[in-house]
Amino acid sequence: MRGSSLATRLFLSATAWVVVILVITGFILSSVYRDATERAFDRRLNLYLRNLVAEVATPDEPPDHQFQSLGEPLFELPLSGWYWQITRTDTEKGETRVSRSLWDKKLPKLDEHGADLTAAGVRLGYVDGPEGQNLRLVERPVDLGADGKYLVSVAGDATEIFDETRSFDYYLGGTFVALSIVLLLTTIFQVRFGLAPLKRISDSIADIRSGRAERLEGEFPVEIAPLARETNALIDANREIVERSRTHVGNLAHAIKTPLSVIVNEASAHGADPFATKVLEQADVMRDQVAHHLERARIAARVTIIGTVTEVAPTIEALRRTMEKIHRDRGVVIEVEGDAQAKFRGERQDLEEMVGNLVDNACKWAASRVFIEVRVERPVGPGAAPILRITVDDDGRGLSAPERAQASRRGQRLDESKPGSGLGLSIVVDLAALYGGGFSLGNAPIGGLRAELTLPGV
Repeated sequence: MRGSSLATRLFLSATAWVVVILVITGFILSSVYRDATERAFDRRLNLYLRNLVAEVATPDEPPDHQFQSLGEPLFELPLSGWYWQITRTDTEKGETRVSRSLWDKKLPKLDEHGADLTAAGVRLGYVDGPEGQNLRLVERPVDLGADGKYLVSVAGDATEIFDETRSFDYYLGGTFVALSIVLLLTTIFQVRFGLAPLKRISDSIADIRSGRAERLEGEFPVEIAPLARETNALIDANREIVERSRTHVGNLAHAIKTPLSVIVNEASAHGADPFATKVLEQADVMRDQVAHHLERARIAARVTIIGTVTEVAPTIEALRRTMEKIHRDRGVVIEVEGDAQAKFRGERQDLEEMVGNLVDNACKWAASRVFIEVRVERPVGPGAAPILRITVDDDGRGLSAPERAQASRRGQRLDESKPGSGLGLSIVVDLAALYGGGFSLGNAPIGGLRAELTLPGV
């Protein structure tokens, strides 16, 4: 059940337990009912047996009046399944008297090892009847002393037991099926509505992550309320940690700015000195790095706490116009194609900084053309967020695999003749990572370098 929801696992578990419990209960009830039916049948047989024993014990009664007190017409119906038999066991001849229903057949004797023996000396068991019937047989030895020894047997068609048990099993099965359906529907209801507060918490956390809310709001059941409180406390603690970290980075950056300004001023006073020129060059790099880390602290705090939504098309269009003006002397044409409804889950200035760096680099290296494509990939699985994919292609010379790996490192410049500090692509990588996105370089279909940026969409 990997990947299955908690509601599904609870439902399957409850279903399995319901089925197991009902099967066990049904088996027990069926066994109890069968035993009860069998005991009732045995009581009936024992009643006939006692009457026969009483008749055997009063041999003075005329033969035509003997065995008339059983009161069961089936003993008179040939091969009816109900039989009695009296066998004398103390003579070699073994005189036997049988009911009319036995016709010219005889009842078998119970196996002493396979029959049940009661405290009254009566044996009970199942035997095959004259017509292949399954009979329930009771027999009892009777010792009349000088009047002889007898074995008195009474048998009844056990089909009655089996039919009664089978009918009960059918009714029991139908009842349990109906009960199972009711229990399963009840379980579905309980799971669905019992887990509804957890679904609310999940949706609320998704709203917090996407920037539509800041805390878990609303009333929750007593069992779920501690989870909501702890989640809100975790959000508050996270906000405090991020804010504290941003403050520390800002304080450090501002503390560095003052001595850095002093160094720049002193070096500017000796502008003709090569050493001063080098100091000014490195001071500019340090300023870029300080600004970069301040920006990272600002973005980290904002992305972690609250998200905003930015329209992508107007931002790209504004960048296109700006870059065409900047690189007008080189005649670079910038083409834009993509989803006009695309949205970025983040700040506009961050999108401008990331895409602006990519388009600026593309324009620097392009021969005559830059192509920007914007796509939104909709989620496939449940709970997945849309992905905003922005590709920037140029028709320049492109980069080899080692050069592409070097280009995204902070401060690495492949051509010192091109303006810049070498921090542009590293800033893009860092900002994309802060938003949970990614950045990669490859070969463009139009012949140069492809820069692909993936960011959270809406």
